[in-house]
Amino acid sequence: MPRTPHLLHILPTFGVGGIQVRLVQVINSFGPRYRHTIVSLDGITSCLGRVEPGNIVVPLPFPRAPGRSLPPVWRIRHELAERRPDLLLTYNWGSIDWAIANRFFSLAAHVHFEDGFGPQEADTQLRRRVLIRRFALAATRKVVVPSETLSRLALHDWRLDPDRVLRIPNGIDVDAFSSSRDKNRLFERRPDELVVGTIAPLRREKNIGRLIRAVARAGNTRLRLVVAGEGPERGALEREARELLGERALFIGSVAEPSRALRDFDIFALSSDTEQMPMAILEAMAMALPIVAVAVGDVPVMIADENRRFIVERHDEAGLGVAIAQLAEDGALRSRLGELNERHVRTTFPLDRMIASYDGLLTSIIR
Repeated sequence: MPRTPHLLHILPTFGVGGIQVRLVQVINSFGPRYRHTIVSLDGITSCLGRVEPGNIVVPLPFPRAPGRSLPPVWRIRHELAERRPDLLLTYNWGSIDWAIANRFFSLAAHVHFEDGFGPQEADTQLRRRVLIRRFALAATRKVVVPSETLSRLALHDWRLDPDRVLRIPNGIDVDAFSSSRDKNRLFERRPDELVVGTIAPLRREKNIGRLIRAVARAGNTRLRLVVAGEGPERGALEREARELLGERALFIGSVAEPSRALRDFDIFALSSDTEQMPMAILEAMAMALPIVAVAVGDVPVMIADENRRFIVERHDEAGLGVAIAQLAEDGALRSRLGELNERHVRTTFPLDRMIASYDGLLTSIIR
């Protein structure tokens, strides 16, 4: 029997989020062709629940020592030497210590995935991190990015060899995503209300406060803001929402099936300080929703052309409110933009194309 290749994945977290959901899609698509070890550096592994039965996926605890933000290189070297994976896969800045360790000791073929940045790099790349990325990623087999914006950064700022940088846009199975069998509503809609909704972890870089203030600026008392997600910012955001919107704001917590929340939205909104190619936008388009958002990462080029006039500059809070107000006043426009977005995501970002790209990547390295 041929040996099953072993993939060692290092993630800052394996909680439910865009990069984690995408990894699960890849794991489920490949089935038993590979065995996977998942290292979640914060110990959260809730996304494992989305892995289909029959896949060989093992979580590996690797806690960081108290008081240390990064584990020492020798600990990582020991783990790599013991595991001897066929391929080391690291994800985002939070796993860069593993990339550094493998750069020194060259114990495994290495692919790095970069999906975006935290609040520290929302406005500009930190010089120290740029230099570390140049060193740590220079010998990878590939650095995989989902967006045009990240591809330019990898080439021009991190100075990576163009042959090492691979852009694989995120993808979605529109029919599978939109066909949830659970018809129970996550919240009750009020008569005649219009729901502006968002789905995001409630962290500082998602800037949900900007969206709260934009909905208040829109000045339409029929508007209700629904926020799906959990995180450290929730308490402060709920207080701000109560002050500005009163009962017209609702926080519903994390949702296992995003489509269940999206199907009761009239408008999907994104107000982040930093994004690259957010899955939430693809999911909203799959549910035939119009999009109001700030221009971060590839968001302006992800959506249907006709929807782009409702994408505003990142700091234009007033403009975000105007865009919400305009869409709230025109039901026919909302329907048309939603249909165009659904058609666009179906043809431009299909899941099977993304999976085929990952298949080609892995088979080119693991022969």
